[in-house]
Amino acid sequence: MDARRNDGCQRPRCEIGAGSPPGAVALVPGMRSGAIVLRGPVGRHRASEALPDVGAATMGRPGGGHHGFPTPRPGTDRLIRQSDKRLRSMILLSVNGRQVDLDEGATLLDAAKAAGVHVPTLCHHPGLPAHAACRICLVEVEGNPRPQPACRTLARDGDVVQTDTEALQAFRRADAEWLLANHPNDCMRCEVNGSCRLQRLVSEHQWEERWPKVVAVAAKSEEDVFTDHTSPSIWRDLSKCIECGLCADVCGDAVQQQDVIGFGERGGDRRPVTVFDAPLAETNCISCGQCTLVCPVGALIESPHWHEVLHTLDARRRVSVVQVAPATRIAISEEFGLKPGTVSTGRLINALRQLGFDYVFDTNFAADLTIMEEGSELLARMEAHESLPLFTSCCPGWVNWVELNRPDLLPHLSTTKSPQQMHGAIAKRSGFARSLGPDFAEGKTEPYVVSVMPCTAKKDEAQRPGSSGDVDRVLTTRELARMIRARGIAFGALSEDGQFDSPLGESTGAAQIFGASGGVMEAMVRTASHLKGGDASLPLDWEALRGVREGVKTATIPGIGTVAVCNGIAAAQRMLEQEAWRDEFVAIEVMACVGGCLGGGGEPKSMDPQILQKRAKAIYGVDATARHRRSYENADVRKLYARELGAPNSPAAHDLLHTQYTARQSRRSLLMRFLDCVDRRDGAAAARLFHSEGVWDTASAFGVIEGAKEIEALIHSKLPPRSYGPKYARHRMESAAGLDDLTVVTPEGSRCRFHLDLTELDGGGTSKTVIGKLIRTVL
Repeated sequence: MDARRNDGCQRPRCEIGAGSPPGAVALVPGMRSGAIVLRGPVGRHRASEALPDVGAATMGRPGGGHHGFPTPRPGTDRLIRQSDKRLRSMILLSVNGRQVDLDEGATLLDAAKAAGVHVPTLCHHPGLPAHAACRICLVEVEGNPRPQPACRTLARDGDVVQTDTEALQAFRRADAEWLLANHPNDCMRCEVNGSCRLQRLVSEHQWEERWPKVVAVAAKSEEDVFTDHTSPSIWRDLSKCIECGLCADVCGDAVQQQDVIGFGERGGDRRPVTVFDAPLAETNCISCGQCTLVCPVGALIESPHWHEVLHTLDARRRVSVVQVAPATRIAISEEFGLKPGTVSTGRLINALRQLGFDYVFDTNFAADLTIMEEGSELLARMEAHESLPLFTSCCPGWVNWVELNRPDLLPHLSTTKSPQQMHGAIAKRSGFARSLGPDFAEGKTEPYVVSVMPCTAKKDEAQRPGSSGDVDRVLTTRELARMIRARGIAFGALSEDGQFDSPLGESTGAAQIFGASGGVMEAMVRTASHLKGGDASLPLDWEALRGVREGVKTATIPGIGTVAVCNGIAAAQRMLEQEAWRDEFVAIEVMACVGGCLGGGGEPKSMDPQILQKRAKAIYGVDATARHRRSYENADVRKLYARELGAPNSPAAHDLLHTQYTARQSRRSLLMRFLDCVDRRDGAAAARLFHSEGVWDTASAFGVIEGAKEIEALIHSKLPPRSYGPKYARHRMESAAGLDDLTVVTPEGSRCRFHLDLTELDGGGTSKTVIGKLIRTVL
């Protein structure tokens, strides 16, 4: 029997008729008392219970009526937005016999929640438009012949709503069984095992797999990208996609406005795709990970690193170091059933020690260090009247966006590394590493450094040329929760008495608010004003820079000027469409995710519409009660400058704590990637950047190397072995952001310049830019 509907959609109709898929629930139209008829291998079965008239309500996808959705009442086809309560009247209705009062404009799903009635959902997310794609949330409304999707149907005064009739339960069961027929039975190996909303529904209701497995459409065509692991931050597996549309919404106009993921094809072939089905690594994806945050199943996940980290800890062969971001110590609580906004710093430290980490440090230490460098950099630019306004650079999603879309802005980016990369560099290449023993001091080995971040783009950042290797692996908050569960650690029962190790564990309240939108700017003005000799009586709390709503926030700081905070990459894009920002502000903070790190793509998935406010309240509460609230008050940071770095923005500080930028797919980009491979002695990766017949003129005793394989052999076996830790030295670009500058400073301190001839490699319907000839000239 053909399971495909005549409108191209392969989901079951709620009606009797030939062509219904095997096992479909058929609800007889036109009857107030009728029968449930199951078609398929299970035969025909008749139930004695009376059923409502449900007509030809169907299952569908984002887009509405052309997929057979019931025609919604007027007004339900638009995104339902809340408005000022003073302009709204109240309505009274009942849900399963429980009366509730609601503001006009609420949905039936809102009504059910107000009544304390649970209505299952799959495609619904409180921060995104409602499409009613999954149809799991259908409810019956007295007087309406068809069930209505609760997520997008406006509640009306006097509505009598039923959510649990036998007909609805049978329909949800058939819907879920159809989803299971299209879904791989791979839960035990799936990264979202235990947090998948489809898995939770199936487990809760004990729905069965009764229909034959359906081959996913992406597997039928060689042109379709079915599984994509090319991105360092995000993995895609379309075999697990339930076509809810949330990824396309959050990547598109509803939130991020990047349009990297959208829906392609029609009917039963409809699925989320990239432009030309390109792998994510070949798109303009900024790795923000918001798609992974809203995906209800395992079709989009962060690149999983926790398995490797756990195995390394279990082996106990390396000294291990972990750093913890400010947002993680709050959001991790939600993963273990604690109240949102619960600060679990001590519990988190104790859990990390139980997992086997030798040293547990605080990323906030490096956040204070970041402020010292970035604040000093701002003052230097103000004095020189160049490259203003300064853009903050601690958000890797924002840095990715600039390098991909607006390389003309690169000179405005602060060259200060993010706290994650600063902490990694200090842990591996400073006095701490030397203190671990002779082998570490002599560069024979180095500690294994892991960071726990709220952000998927941090995985991408850890692999940037010039910084790669300083952080070995990045875990999201969700990944750390999986590790804790895998080892059976009762997180909620742990004591809150855990303390960070010294010397990389002390921090101030200014560092803690890095986790919130506006926090980096607020922390910077606290210290920049001091460094400039400003009035010590300036307020510590800048309320104008706080808040989790998307948009641009501004404040005027005495002695500094007017600063801005862009909450979300879409807000930054809108601001940059005009040129007023060039003259209006001296410094601008940009966080790619709305809410800042608190809303990062690696945070726990939450359906609470107030979750960002609750997390932010906790962040600012930690700051308010901190003993020190300005970064320059961090005693361990002052000691680091006194013993190793000299002063903020000194040559030693620049070597360890600053970075460089480049336009993507440019000659400079390819050169930086190549030199990074040389420094790490990764000959195979370096060879992949060349044409198979590429040439490298080394301007050294090695002469001219011809062919990618020969280049790989030279790097792998003929160059001196690399050193580690404090002895590790890198090539670096002479200019931090020169678009066409290919002048390089070698690890020995000499200068040279490169010339690159590029060529295109065609294959698989896409082209790749590679190096045809690389010529080095000693200066």
